[in-house]
Amino acid sequence: MITSNEKKQEYYQALVEKNHNYDGIFFAGIKTTGIFCHATCTARKPKFENCEFYQLAEQALLAGYRPCKICNPLSFPHAIPIEVEQLIRAVEAEPEKRWKESDFAEIGLHSASARRKFKTIYGMTFVQYARARRMGLAFKEIKHGSKVIDQQLATGYESASGFNDAFTKIMGNPAKKTSVKLLSAAILTTPIGRMISLADDNYLYLLEFLDRRGLEREIERLRNKHNFRIIYGQNKLNEKLAKQLQLYFNKQLAHFTIPLFYDGSAFQKQVWDQLISIPVGATRSYKDIALQLGDAGKVRAVGNANGANQIAILIPCHRVIKSNGELGGYGGGIERKEFLLTLEREMQDCL
Repeated sequence: MITSNEKKQEYYQALVEKNHNYDGIFFAGIKTTGIFCHATCTARKPKFENCEFYQLAEQALLAGYRPCKICNPLSFPHAIPIEVEQLIRAVEAEPEKRWKESDFAEIGLHSASARRKFKTIYGMTFVQYARARRMGLAFKEIKHGSKVIDQQLATGYESASGFNDAFTKIMGNPAKKTSVKLLSAAILTTPIGRMISLADDNYLYLLEFLDRRGLEREIERLRNKHNFRIIYGQNKLNEKLAKQLQLYFNKQLAHFTIPLFYDGSAFQKQVWDQLISIPVGATRSYKDIALQLGDAGKVRAVGNANGANQIAILIPCHRVIKSNGELGGYGGGIERKEFLLTLEREMQDCL
């Protein structure tokens, strides 16, 4: 989301003036209607305070907005093929659905062709779109803390079932508070993207980028394993985390003091301890960590444990690289890994 007030004012002026030069440059999320639009949308213009601005359509989707039917913001600069329109309608009809190959055939589409056209038009895969729409609904619900029926009406669904399923399959039913543990969810804004944190008063259980692939399944597994229910709201730990992350990105804090809950096997916990021991500004290879654990043959197992980490940045899996010096993979994306490593090298010089 765009946070600079100067940039927001610029984009709002472009929205009011229907400035063609800004089409495709930003997407405007309208809080009062739950839709997002192009700069040139002909719909009635909202007040400035009711607008949020995004650089990417996926960001608007993850924030819980749906595409405007008047300006079709995701079609720019193309016309939308029939197959793509059909897929969008199918997602809106069942936002909680996780698509399989057979689902395409059931609505009369060839999956490879439909996926290819979707990627060409929207700049994201169909799976990304459906997942972002599904998760956006859930995150919007916890963010506003309102009843499911209120959010259902605000987002234009005639039936509560689809909206309710999209939320409860990821976050659980917040109304059921007996014999369960409650986690507070907070949405955090960082220079490299929005993140979600899940914490109670004692531990941080999850910190991930909202667009991380497989995030909703991570949340579901955590919730089901420990019988958690997730509600939106700040607690002391989430507030402390937000402050420490801000200091970290300002190169003013190198070591976090947030208590972490290790949800993994004994070996995974050993690997995560090794990750935390890597000094800020330094890196280690998977082989280095395997040797520290006493078995050079466990390089692959170390990699798997690294990938299973659910607490980004604080358990610094971004500091693990290949033995040849290449960055290797990262669940949050290679660009973020490079950003974090550069930040920490510069931080080392500042502290």
